Amino acid sequence: VQVVESGGGLVQAGGSLRLSCAASGTIFSLNTMSWYRQAPGEQRELVATMTEGGTTRYADSVKGRFTISRDNTKNTVYLQMNDLDPDDTGVYYCYIVAEDYTQSYLPRWGQGTQVTISS
Repeated sequence: VQVVESGGGLVQAGGSLRLSCAASGTIFSLNTMSWYRQAPGEQRELVATMTEGGTTRYADSVKGRFTISRDNTKNTVYLQMNDLDPDDTGVYYCYIVAEDYTQSYLPRWGQGTQVTISS
């Protein structure tokens, strides 16, 4: 199972970005799909997560601004980020847990995509 992210970039404060994360390979189903971020000199932190059933959870710092969604037909998870702030700058990582046809659970990290917000 491979995970590829896209959608990062440089935007001004107040702007928006949409990140995508597509999983490929021998996948029976995708369980929890999440986005993490890591700012320079900081630990990686959970930004948003969505269960297979659609339950979502967000970091307090992004509530009301970020929205996680998923398209199970495309094995893809998205992160819509609005009203971006310089404090949102960092490398954003997708994390998924896939299940293959042997009922094995396969956690995977994406390679990361840089998000930079200018003031």
